[in-house]
Amino acid sequence: MSLPSAPPASSSRPAAWLRRRVVDPLLNLLKQGLSPSQLALTVALGVVFGLIPFLGGTTFLDSIVAVRLRLNVAAMLLVSHLLSPLQLLLLIPLLRLGARLFGEGPAPDLTITKLRFLLANDLSGAFSLLWRAELGALLLWALGAVPLAALLYLGLRPIFRRIIARQAAE
Repeated sequence: MSLPSAPPASSSRPAAWLRRRVVDPLLNLLKQGLSPSQLALTVALGVVFGLIPFLGGTTFLDSIVAVRLRLNVAAMLLVSHLLSPLQLLLLIPLLRLGARLFGEGPAPDLTITKLRFLLANDLSGAFSLLWRAELGALLLWALGAVPLAALLYLGLRPIFRRIIARQAAE
């Protein structure tokens, strides 16, 4: 009796996952009445807020802005949370730059070892350093967020218009 062989490994598996989990839900939003401009703004703001250097701020900010601008909250949250790995990768470099931007005296080197030492020995010093680092990181993020959101919005609008036209023709 022979054992069944394992199915062949598919090289398009990540592409299928991406299409099923990201592209198809966004396309379904087009069918639900979002205009190309609204969808482009939703994706652009979702990307920008997904990169904010403040853990836990993404969901809160997405929800408030989406409701205020009458965009799809779920779509914005989907886009933002897909960027969580990139947000984590950018967090420490932005905090380091923020600490240098608002540091007093010589630029502090923000490391995990230094933070552990400060938290164990100088709690107020740790909070002071983290406060300045976070403030600087948010300022740097805001300076980059505005042009990024504008470029994404302007670049995605024609793409979503073509997708809607293609869907209408089918």
